[in-house]
Amino acid sequence: MILKAKERGDAPQLARYLMSMRDNEHVELHDVRGFVSDDLTGAFSEADAIAKGTRCKNYLFSMSLNPPAGEKVRMEDFEVAIDRIEEKLGLENQPRAVVFHEKDGRRHAHVVWSRIDSERMRALNMAHFKMKLRDVSRKLFLDHGWDMPRGLQDKSLRDPLNFSQEEWQQARRVGIDPRELKSVLRQCWERSDNRPSFERALKERGFWLAGGDRRGFVAIDYRGEVYSLSRYAGVKVKELEARIGDPARLRSVDQTKAEVAAGMTGKLEAFIADAQREANERSEELAQRKTELAARHRAEHEKLNANLERRWQAEVQRRAQRLPKGFSGIWHRLTGQYAKLRKQNEREALDAYRRDRAAKDDLIFRQLEERGALQSYIRAERSVSQQRLALLREDVANYDSLERGPRRKQDDGMGPEARRNRRERRPRQRDFDM
Repeated sequence: MILKAKERGDAPQLARYLMSMRDNEHVELHDVRGFVSDDLTGAFSEADAIAKGTRCKNYLFSMSLNPPAGEKVRMEDFEVAIDRIEEKLGLENQPRAVVFHEKDGRRHAHVVWSRIDSERMRALNMAHFKMKLRDVSRKLFLDHGWDMPRGLQDKSLRDPLNFSQEEWQQARRVGIDPRELKSVLRQCWERSDNRPSFERALKERGFWLAGGDRRGFVAIDYRGEVYSLSRYAGVKVKELEARIGDPARLRSVDQTKAEVAAGMTGKLEAFIADAQREANERSEELAQRKTELAARHRAEHEKLNANLERRWQAEVQRRAQRLPKGFSGIWHRLTGQYAKLRKQNEREALDAYRRDRAAKDDLIFRQLEERGALQSYIRAERSVSQQRLALLREDVANYDSLERGPRRKQDDGMGPEARRNRRERRPRQRDFDM
């Protein structure tokens, strides 16, 4: 089921459009929820009035649900799809309206939600809704067994020699749903009429045709996994033979795996070179950031020290001026006032020293935190780069072993009967209670 959605405003115009019979043979208001009014015009007028209490202009979330052509989709299937969408997007408790349109022998649905949370009087954030709806749409196609459009299919189901490094990493992490495999292989079969066109269709989706030992005709993906075409494409062996020919004339599984591995090894080595180059560029960029940060921190140190020194000298001079000189100084000494002023100066000097030391500590702690955050980021980047390179090298090693083929067991010169007798004579290991 194709899902298209957007945020929008102008609720009155949308209500007129959804209930218009001009472009539709039949229009049905199926459900109105969360509004006082039970008709679409009144409900959308409520949404418009509530939205005026906020700054949100696109206060509606409007969506269309379009089943594949020729498919008969029941009302409850639409309702299940709508419930999944609400759960995925966090719209379960929002007011909504559902309208069905019928035109040219097809039925589709429109669902409109109010984005305004009336309790908090603010709009819900619809972040990444296209990506989330794509996941829901894929799941609906798989659950109903519909032929999935190419744009919705798993991106790893295509020629791996056209992968980018990021796409390879994603394909490595994500498993493929067996239902989607069957759908893709079936589409390759239905859209071809001879062996060359079938092989081209398979290659576009990341598969190679081969002759299996027991399964007749098989498809091999770029990971070296083998799939029976009669099982996964749902085609009888006689039909496969009629279009493809004798399976004995096809390359064997081992030969095909070796061919796949040879091509993939070169691609992965290019990925490794790109990953190393990107890691070096990133390392140089981060080293430059570290150098710039250190220079800025030194400048901040120098500026703070200069400011503290100026203030210290000004305060020393002010405290010195506080002490009387000459005859007044003698008099203050005789009366004991001089000693009091001197103790006051000493106390203020100590307080100023502690204040300046705390200011230096504050600067140092802030700079250490900033440098620590950068260093943590550098370590994380280095770890990601090393992990990516390690996985790519592991893939190369796997393809290298795939290209060399399965190892043959070394012949020990003994027949199967002699080996069985030797196993029977071997003493059994006893278990001991500890």
